[in-house]
Amino acid sequence: MKKEKCIAVILAGGKGKRMESDIPKQYIELKGKPVLYYSIKEFQDCDVIDEIILVVGEGEIKYCKEKLVDKYSFNKVSDIIEGGEERYHSVYNALMVIEKCDYVFVHDGARPFIEEQVIHNAFINVKEFKACVIAVQSKDTVKIADEAGFISNTPNRNRVWNIQTPQVFEYDIIRRAYDLLMKTNCENITDDAMVVENMLNLKVKLVQGNYENIKVTTPSDLIIANAFLEGKK
Repeated sequence: MKKEKCIAVILAGGKGKRMESDIPKQYIELKGKPVLYYSIKEFQDCDVIDEIILVVGEGEIKYCKEKLVDKYSFNKVSDIIEGGEERYHSVYNALMVIEKCDYVFVHDGARPFIEEQVIHNAFINVKEFKACVIAVQSKDTVKIADEAGFISNTPNRNRVWNIQTPQVFEYDIIRRAYDLLMKTNCENITDDAMVVENMLNLKVKLVQGNYENIKVTTPSDLIIANAFLEGKK
C-alpha cells in the first residue's frame, strides 16, 4: 500500500511582542537551542512526516536556513517561505507552495513540546475524520461574558477544551477552505479549525494532547519551558 504523503507546516513568523524581547520568540534559546529547534526536531524525527515547510518572518529566510536547518541537518525541510500579515495569511502562503500531498499538519513553532506520539495519534484520527485538532480538556471553570462584562453562562467543563497544534487536515479540504476564506471577510479567524468549520461546515475531531504542549509567548512561559526541559533530563 502506498504511504500517504504528510507535510508539516510550522509557523514561525511571530514578532513576540508579549515576550518583551528584541529577538522573535521562536529564536529565543531554551537550554542552548532556539525554541523553534524543538518543534522542527519532533517532526523531523517522526516517521509519519515526509516534508516540513517553515513559514518565517520577513527577512528571516537566510537566518533560519543557516542557524537552524543547515546547522542541525533538518533534511526534511523542503521549503522556507515568508509569512503574511496574519496567521491565516501565513498558512495560505504555505498551502500555495504545496504541489501535492495527502495530509497537512499545521503547527505553531512556539510550541516546542509537541510529542511524536501525539503526531501519530493525529495522523490516525485525520485518516478517519478528515480534520482534527490536538487539544486538552480545560482544568478551569470557564465563564462566557455578555457585552457588559457580566457572566452570561457557564459551560459544562467536561465539554470545554483548550485547542493546541498541530491541527491536521486532508490537503484538499484545508486548501478548499482557505481558498474560500481568502474571498471573504477574514475577521476573527484564530485557528485553522475555524476556517474549515466556517467555510465548509465540516466537523473537526478533538484529539487528546498533553498539557506540556504550551505556546511560549511570555517571559513566564520561558520559565515553565525551561522547567519542562529540566524534567525531561
